[in-house]
Amino acid sequence: MKQVEDSEILALFAVERTRNEAFNLLLKKYQQKIYWHIRRLVLNHDDCDDLLQEVFVKVWKNLDKFRSDSQLYTWIYRIATNESITFLNKQKQRNNTPLDEVSSELADNLVSSSYFNGDKLELKLQKAILTLPEKQRIIFNMKYFDDMKYEEISEVLGTSVGALKASFHIAAKKIEAFITNDQIDY
Repeated sequence: MKQVEDSEILALFAVERTRNEAFNLLLKKYQQKIYWHIRRLVLNHDDCDDLLQEVFVKVWKNLDKFRSDSQLYTWIYRIATNESITFLNKQKQRNNTPLDEVSSELADNLVSSSYFNGDKLELKLQKAILTLPEKQRIIFNMKYFDDMKYEEISEVLGTSVGALKASFHIAAKKIEAFITNDQIDY
């Protein structure tokens, strides 16, 4: 099946009678990518589903205001990233816990999740990622898992390419140290 271009989706969305068709094409094209982006940030399947729905409601409400000065998917990623960060911050405030404890709770939820089917190394990688500061974790996920270019990540996060490269490098070194540390056995 041929992948629909963003320009086609936007053109269809601009016409009232084809708006639903356009949105369905957009969902088909981006829903899975956005799901996994959010899931790697919040880790919990149910929370991810809720956030995914909120993200696409925002996309629906604001797509007619999209200015095409960035790519459509980086715009959607920005919305998804912001929604995920807001969710994690609310979770931290609701529980009145520091972010490192929230990360620990997320790791515990990952271990007990029936939706996680990775092996020990995958679990260790996910736990290593959770030890990163929030921004490094987001950058690492976008580069490593989503295979985004630094320029695209820069558009999403509003950070310079140089700063992103440095953050990714530092994050990769921290993850490598975590995984190779023999004293930590998960």
